[in-house]
Amino acid sequence: MDKTVFKNILQFLIILIFNNFLAQEMPEKMSKNGVKDTIPKQDTVVIKKESLEDILQTKADNIRRDFPKKMVYLNKNAQVKYQDMQIDADYISIDEQKNLVYARGKQDSLGKIIEPVLTTQAGKKYETDQFSYNTKTKQAIAYNARTEESEGVIIANKTKKYNDSVFAMKHALYTTDDYFIKKKDTAADYHMLASNIKLIKTKTKSQIITGPIQMYIEQVPTPLIMPFAILPFSDKRAAGILIPSFGERQDVGFFLNGLGYYQPIGEHFDLKILSDIYTKGSWNLRPEMNYQKKYRYSGNFSADIGTIVRGIKGLDDYRKESTYRIAWRHTQDTKANPFLTFSASVDASSTKFYNNTLNNSYIMDQSVLRTQQNSTLTLTKRFLKLPATITATASYAQNFATGSTDLRLPQMNVAINQFYLLKSKTGVRQGLLENITVNTGLNITNFVQTNQGEFFKKAMWDKLQTGIKNNITLGTTTTFAKYFNFSLSANIDNALTTKTLNKFYDPIENVVKNETVKNIAGYSTFTTSTSIQTILYGMLKFKKGSKIEAIRHVMTPSVNFSYSPDFGNPKFGYYRNYNDANGALTPYSIFDGGIIGVPTNGMTASLGFNIGSNIEMKMKSKNDSTGVKKIKIFETLSFSGNYNFAAKDHPWSIFTFSGQSSFFDNKFKVNTSLSLDPYKILFLPGQDVGIRTEQFGHFSVQGFNVQASYPLSNETFGEKVDYAKKYSSKGEIRNENYYFDEDNYAHFDQAWTLNINANYAYTRSSSSRFGNKIASVGLDGSIKLTPFWNVNGSTHYDMITKQLAYTRIGFSRDQRSFTINFNWVPFGQYKVYDFFIGIKANILSDALKYKDRSFPQASAPF
Repeated sequence: MDKTVFKNILQFLIILIFNNFLAQEMPEKMSKNGVKDTIPKQDTVVIKKESLEDILQTKADNIRRDFPKKMVYLNKNAQVKYQDMQIDADYISIDEQKNLVYARGKQDSLGKIIEPVLTTQAGKKYETDQFSYNTKTKQAIAYNARTEESEGVIIANKTKKYNDSVFAMKHALYTTDDYFIKKKDTAADYHMLASNIKLIKTKTKSQIITGPIQMYIEQVPTPLIMPFAILPFSDKRAAGILIPSFGERQDVGFFLNGLGYYQPIGEHFDLKILSDIYTKGSWNLRPEMNYQKKYRYSGNFSADIGTIVRGIKGLDDYRKESTYRIAWRHTQDTKANPFLTFSASVDASSTKFYNNTLNNSYIMDQSVLRTQQNSTLTLTKRFLKLPATITATASYAQNFATGSTDLRLPQMNVAINQFYLLKSKTGVRQGLLENITVNTGLNITNFVQTNQGEFFKKAMWDKLQTGIKNNITLGTTTTFAKYFNFSLSANIDNALTTKTLNKFYDPIENVVKNETVKNIAGYSTFTTSTSIQTILYGMLKFKKGSKIEAIRHVMTPSVNFSYSPDFGNPKFGYYRNYNDANGALTPYSIFDGGIIGVPTNGMTASLGFNIGSNIEMKMKSKNDSTGVKKIKIFETLSFSGNYNFAAKDHPWSIFTFSGQSSFFDNKFKVNTSLSLDPYKILFLPGQDVGIRTEQFGHFSVQGFNVQASYPLSNETFGEKVDYAKKYSSKGEIRNENYYFDEDNYAHFDQAWTLNINANYAYTRSSSSRFGNKIASVGLDGSIKLTPFWNVNGSTHYDMITKQLAYTRIGFSRDQRSFTINFNWVPFGQYKVYDFFIGIKANILSDALKYKDRSFPQASAPF
């Protein structure tokens, strides 16, 4: 056979075999009506194993193949699936030779992308204008890629994927604006813009590392520019640097506040170390630790340790002082151990910490006005079978005005649960005997009043007092004559102490001296009392034509009698006498100033009374559904006093009146009290100290107090407006909702509040001729300028000094994804302003913020 003919036959056979292979691999599909479809809708391209590690699946409305160039073109509703990646686009091309997949979004007539490429990998979605992916190296390049990470979204002009873990982005912005993320708005209310961003992903977490990055608010650049940023995206806590606020303060110079580091410690703890640095030498270190264990306990620890430097060294105005504050809060879950609980509330600081602070948050929350603070540790033990509770406490009280501290360490109280002395015969307790209850307990206290300079030194231990006190109370009650309640009680106190007082007059120094004697001494006292109480009702009805239907008066009178012996009698030894400078005998108790108190001096056989009243008025009202409206004239009105039959002089006590009432739908509240001395107080000419005479019936005012408050609001002067019914049109500007009238004017619920409070107090005694007065009027309120703009403030005017006291004005803006707050104290000792911008998203709430602060020059020396 001729070689040429053989060659042609061989070529023909090869072509025939190849076509048969193609027919088997790509069979023609039948349409629904049974007609063959020559354009395949879905295909599977099998490439050699050395090129692809898995099957590359394709689908589109139109698929075209170019065999010589080894290209596949997918048009309209195109889709490619490869391993865990899926690409959906308007156009996709596959270069089988270069292992490249290129996708492009849908274009309009001008070539602008109107529908993005949607790429899904490992459950995450990415939107891009254009996308190239190498199936062999698994690297990709995307243009105008939109990537959602945790609470935010990243949009970059160009993104390069090196592998499944590392992405590099150029000219990228990041925002947590939920409206922008959900495409409710085309512009974010804020974003962070960086020239370069690297996104690093692992199985457990992701993080963004940027170069220089700047914050934009409503597309306007702000001065917040950071040289770099690290943002972790993880459900787990991650360590990182905390960005500080900055500003200038006249007395301490320029500063960085809050520069620090955050470090999680295990599963239950985290630590934050913050620092405040000032150019004139002041500094402050603020460690903060939080801890929590579910169903067990939770708490936090914080401290402020620093040095304040003011003035110029070498000059008279130079001041340098160290300050500290330690705070600890601990709470135990009630389910953890109901029989043993521990709690802590500790707040200890140097005496001048608050009025000498480096942190103006203590000014805004008025902590600088503190005059005292308390710290307490409490351990409580309960028993399953024993009717007792043991409570151990340690307490620390500071008085910033005097500089003194009260320390009780330790203090223990053993309380026996109340029990009945006698058993009931019938199962239902009746009469005085069966209703006798017993309450008893034992209290052990170690107490010392000292100052910080003596803390835990010999001087403090020398002043330490130890006392033990036992109290037994028996009480019973019953009803007689159907309407009267009768009660009877007895109280026994037993006390021991390790120190007593010896008082004497020193003629050489011409002073009365107090000498502490270290010895064990104690006392026992006894008091008993009985009381009778009932309730009286009175009703005054008016004629049918009257608007007032009736006035009801409920009166609760009670009479009580109490008795205690004269424990000032020399036979008890609780009281002694010393001769004063004039040689007169002056009594004193050896327990004066002690921890266990002082026994009563003189017999008490006192008859007391109390009359409580409640007065209400019932009126006709068209506004009430029942047609009747109740008005409380006096919610409570009481009058009390007592007469001591055993007293040698001044048997009558001071009479007291107190009342509480509310008007105008219980909004205007008034509380008042009045004290009257029934005996005349005589003041001699030129003397401020008076003499309380035995002349009864004068009734001079010894104290008067009235407090009034009234809340005003937009609803006070009109009915609540139903905007949805009143205005037919509703619209939204950014994320603020408005209602529009016929003239297209915007309306919204412009809520406002204004609380008015007034206080007047007058006190007078025999040692004060003219008495003391306090009178002030205070205002605090807020108003909405827009649905999310709010103005608030507070102030009060001292009518005695005729000056405005502490005043604060604040503005706040609640944006979609961040907040703006401005607080200003315009005058006074703590004149300051504070400006704050903070992101709401958890990922940036601590890392991204801007603060600007201003502090005054300190006017008082330390």
